[in-house]
Amino acid sequence: MRMNPTLICAAAILALVAALTSACGSTQPRSLMESIRDGSVILGTKFDQPGMGQREPDKDFTGFDTDVSRYVIRYLADHYNGGKQPKLHWKETPSAQRETLIDNGEVDMIAATYSINAARSKKVSFAGPYLVTYQGLLVSATDKHPINGLDDLNGRKLCSVAGSTPAQNVKSQLPHVQLQEFDTYSLCVDALADGTVAALTTDETILAGYSEFRQYKGKLRLVDLTYSKNACVNKVFKKAGSPFSTERYGIGMSKKDPDSIAKVNEALNTMISSGQWEADLRKSLGNTAVDSWIARANAPGSSYKLFPTVGDLSFVNSKSTPCPGGAS
Repeated sequence: MRMNPTLICAAAILALVAALTSACGSTQPRSLMESIRDGSVILGTKFDQPGMGQREPDKDFTGFDTDVSRYVIRYLADHYNGGKQPKLHWKETPSAQRETLIDNGEVDMIAATYSINAARSKKVSFAGPYLVTYQGLLVSATDKHPINGLDDLNGRKLCSVAGSTPAQNVKSQLPHVQLQEFDTYSLCVDALADGTVAALTTDETILAGYSEFRQYKGKLRLVDLTYSKNACVNKVFKKAGSPFSTERYGIGMSKKDPDSIAKVNEALNTMISSGQWEADLRKSLGNTAVDSWIARANAPGSSYKLFPTVGDLSFVNSKSTPCPGGAS
């Protein structure tokens, strides 16, 4: 019997689509616990941030984010998979692509200096936070005109990544700062090391990683970044002495995977209480930075903290203090 050519064409197209779908895998979000049971987990991280997420020349991965990821997977496999450990696969997760990678099922979870905020929480779920950090400065350790705080930046060249919030925070306070913007923090660090700029600003954890990086070790130092006077930034009141920004890093996963979120929080709490969390933080970012952060958090009346409160995401919807009289 002769078949209708249209039907033959349609059948061929359907077969091709089915084959492509099978070859490429599902585009549905993944379940971390299911992946552990299946024996293969895809972990998202940064590949270019020393101390947090770095792909080494031998293709190994180092940094605090990767240590946290490994601990979480080991814990979950030990406690919920009979001790059978899955294979770990790492995927680079640029900041702008993180939610898409989770939604498309390209990763099981992401630990990549991933700050928890309201906008991101609408798209993905977060375990954690597993680290609290603040905006800081990285400066030369041998500068003849040392920078020890915000006011010392006036008239100097400040570097950050193009369009970043940290750079704009400083610019709003010091209009005479010469803001130099590059595409990556690595380029900023190079410019700082050769004296092209006087300082680099972003999260302290990222800065600490660069200051400990073998190429720059001993040449750069961290400086706290606080408001030197009461200020009004984007209609929000900032008290003198308060940190420029507070960032809480979380592990991003699919909103369709609440069971995994609860179990990852359990793993993070155990990591902290066992002392492994602090040990890994010191290994990745150095004793000097960690000791200074602990001392700062323990100072009387301090606005800072270091150890996170895992599972408490109430800060996401907390209200900021408005500027008096509606000032801008």
